[in-house]
Amino acid sequence: MLIINIIIWGIGLLTLLDNLGYDVTTVVAGLGIGGIAVALAAQNILGDLFNYFVIFFDRPFEVGDFIVIDEKAGVVDKIGVKTSRVKSLSGEQLVFSNSDLTNSRIHNYKRMEQRRILFKIGVTYQTPYATLQEIPALLKTIIDEQETTRYDRAHFSSYGDSSLDFEIVYYVLSSDYNVYMDVQQKINLRIFKEFELIGIDFAFPTRTVFWANQEQEKEATPAPHNR
Repeated sequence: MLIINIIIWGIGLLTLLDNLGYDVTTVVAGLGIGGIAVALAAQNILGDLFNYFVIFFDRPFEVGDFIVIDEKAGVVDKIGVKTSRVKSLSGEQLVFSNSDLTNSRIHNYKRMEQRRILFKIGVTYQTPYATLQEIPALLKTIIDEQETTRYDRAHFSSYGDSSLDFEIVYYVLSSDYNVYMDVQQKINLRIFKEFELIGIDFAFPTRTVFWANQEQEKEATPAPHNR
């Protein structure tokens, strides 16, 4: 509205000058030169102003969205003509220039409809083969029990240095971080309980040392002769 008002008043002023008999062409040329000088002196301000319109029309985020910019995260509090304000999780207000925002990689979690979760667990090498075969199906059952999840896969993925590793992927059908943490906690507790009932041991970094005893023959050295 400010820019629209400036344009309307500018057109009105030029019309008035033309009616008063002034050479409007000269005035416009003078304004053009002055405008170039002002533009060169205020490149950053004009850049932020232009990027404000980019944010306004493209809408990469809106007030109330939870966004992450590089290592900073928070809820968008205000989108201004030159700067935008973000309220961080720790409470302070972060101020970003609009140019910085449009030039950054922004993660907008408000638009996220679900979360993809990938995690790994490791069991000991002493786990029987038959039990290893049952683990993927057990993990699927535990994940399917949750109301807001969609199971994707669970596989015996690799042989670790001290563990047999399983990789599990599922989706939380909500963008709410607290819902995700509640679901993850329930799944972790259920896995721990079921493994305890079956007798499956979680692996932790260990090292086995094998000692090889070898008997060495001692050569007898002749005693020196006393002379």
